[in-house]
Amino acid sequence: MGTSTAAGSGGSGRDDSRDSATGAPGAPHGARSAERAERAEHSERAEVTGARRIVVKVGSSSLTTAAGGLDADRVDALVDVLAKHAGPADGRTSAPQREIVLVSSGAIAAGLAPLGLPKRPRDLARQQAAASVGQGLLVARYTASFARYGRRVGQVLLTSDDTSRRAHYRNAYRTLEQLLAMGAVPVVNENDTVATEEIRFGDNDRLAALVAHLVRADLLVLLSDVDGLYDGDPASPGTSRITEVTGPGDLEGVEIGSAGSAGVGSGGMVTKVEAARIAAAAGVPVVLASATHAADALAGRTTGTYFHRTGRRTAGRLLWLAHASTPRGALTLDEGAVRAVVQRRTSLLAAGIAGVEGEFAAGDPVELRDERGVAVARGLVNFDAKELPQLLGRSTPELARELGPAYEREIVHRDDLVLLDS
Repeated sequence: MGTSTAAGSGGSGRDDSRDSATGAPGAPHGARSAERAERAEHSERAEVTGARRIVVKVGSSSLTTAAGGLDADRVDALVDVLAKHAGPADGRTSAPQREIVLVSSGAIAAGLAPLGLPKRPRDLARQQAAASVGQGLLVARYTASFARYGRRVGQVLLTSDDTSRRAHYRNAYRTLEQLLAMGAVPVVNENDTVATEEIRFGDNDRLAALVAHLVRADLLVLLSDVDGLYDGDPASPGTSRITEVTGPGDLEGVEIGSAGSAGVGSGGMVTKVEAARIAAAAGVPVVLASATHAADALAGRTTGTYFHRTGRRTAGRLLWLAHASTPRGALTLDEGAVRAVVQRRTSLLAAGIAGVEGEFAAGDPVELRDERGVAVARGLVNFDAKELPQLLGRSTPELARELGPAYEREIVHRDDLVLLDS
């Protein structure tokens, strides 16, 4: 991590009101920062304490030992906090009851020691084997720990293929809703035992952001072994924790680190910040904090880094399409089609397609590229790859006359299309 070029300026919410070495109040600029921090704290308390449905994600390093294997004390400590904030299991209370969805890593890490693996393997086959052993151990530990509070847990394993297709998306939503309605705590994880490289989320941070949108959560809490986002290497002198992020501009110049040295997880600060960006853009505020500070994070106290919402909730399938789907192919658009799709937000018609790549079926996600090969959008295609060559460059009325009414439709409908950041 390098030093941030944005530190200490604007409304970035950095915790620069105190001297990093002594903790003493700073100069007048520090006083102004303290005022900003106080306002941020009030805002954070309102958002967090008012949240009724919360997705909590915990990383492998917060649940296991460095050598692999579950740490029962750590799991119990987390469950103690979650059970307290979820409210009594019998529902006999006048206070509004929070609903908790737990996205938990740890399956692969939990399976390392039982299989005699010294560290997380690189190859997919052994990762899947470790997950097969570890997932059962992980859920059994959660089941026993939540049972102390009269809580049931329900295991929900997902791949990106389950969430990028509409029917699977609806099924996942109904399952999670029913578990919550019945007072159970859903424990969500990626289905590592069967997921291939093509259908993996890649990390549970992103999965948690997408689940938060799926279940219409009011808050996402990302727990790890780090107590927030810093403007440099936390181990280096002079760096400070970023207490709040109001938008992408607050992170300009901040170099963000990758996975830690423990070797049991797949993420890092990069994936957490990306997950926070996804959730915030979809209207879900985010707290990034240490698992040891989970109680403070859920109580609305100023801990970790708070990401303000930056957008509004969108159609669920579009969020999955943008952040969870893996394109099965690509369509090259001519200049006019790029303008129509990007600027006028229209559907993609056959007349604007100059080329087809890949093997895909109707309903699969594909990239839409300009003539330089730059991806400008992603969408669900309405035709198989083998059908498209005969359609390229031809108008919709012409196709309908020659091939029949089934071809009088868009290649990618605008309702099944998302623009990508340039």
